[in-house]
Amino acid sequence: MGRFEFVNPEYFWLLLLIPLLLIWQIFTWQKKQAAVRISSVSGFKSNGANWLAKLQPILVVLRMLALAALIIGMARPRMVDTSTQSRNIQGIDIVMAIDVSASMLAKDLRPNRLDALKEVAAQFIQNRKNDRIGIVVYAGESYTKTPLTIDKDILLKSLHDIDFGQIKDGTAIGLGLATSINRIKESDAKSKIIILLTDGVNNTGFIDPNTASEMAKSLGIRVYTIGIGTNGMALSPVAINPDGSYYFENIQVVIDEELMKEIAKETGGQYYRATSSDKLEEIYEEIDQLETTEIEETEYVHYDEKFPLFIIAGFILLAIEYLLRYTIFRSFI
Repeated sequence: MGRFEFVNPEYFWLLLLIPLLLIWQIFTWQKKQAAVRISSVSGFKSNGANWLAKLQPILVVLRMLALAALIIGMARPRMVDTSTQSRNIQGIDIVMAIDVSASMLAKDLRPNRLDALKEVAAQFIQNRKNDRIGIVVYAGESYTKTPLTIDKDILLKSLHDIDFGQIKDGTAIGLGLATSINRIKESDAKSKIIILLTDGVNNTGFIDPNTASEMAKSLGIRVYTIGIGTNGMALSPVAINPDGSYYFENIQVVIDEELMKEIAKETGGQYYRATSSDKLEEIYEEIDQLETTEIEETEYVHYDEKFPLFIIAGFILLAIEYLLRYTIFRSFI
């Protein structure tokens, strides 16, 4: 929707002349009326000119309306439609590596670690309107869930579809990081980052996390690492009940924080610990602030001038007033 504006609003002060002119017209009109004192008017027959005399003030109304229209036209009303076109000067490509091992069903974050992560990650994706984002999931193995794309609808749907049990269980941090690097390494973006999240210790996979970290460093990829889970005990799945549901027990939360810190330091990123849903949200907000995208915006403005309508209307009203004054109402002037 466009906006309506007046280019020269100072001309509206001239509208104050209208009531003054109206008072002047009334005052002079009364003085111009002839008056004859007679004892009775019963001898005079009414004629068709009486109604014209009563309509004579319409001339003043037309002139005032014409003056108002001309003043509004002088104020130059117009509709303004503005559109912008954005272009990345320094684009950022981001790969989110998400741990989907069984421990991500632990309930120390509400409703569980995985669902809490998906909710926060969805908001992060929506905030990065001008960046390409990809999603990698890993547990005992890893794969690319979504390649780098700017289509937020596809990303959000893919994120929603992530669940435990889609791949072999385990925590292959090195493999998850390597898959993320492989996905982003060919990018021509000036800034490339990986957000690597885990809630455990590397216990499987054929790629060592330190080797993957060195690879990321050599390719100029920054890795932000997040350890998710409370300090202490957490209600976590330890078995499957006969009905297919998970059996939960409180077990010790163990995260290889030293490894996470080392990966982040090696690649120029940062390590964070998310002990609650609120803390996880704060972490993603901080990453969002650290990794800003430079945008060049070109603004296009279209003006739809409306003043000719008021100028034309003003002159038409003046023409009507002039014609009526010197034709129908001529005998009353």
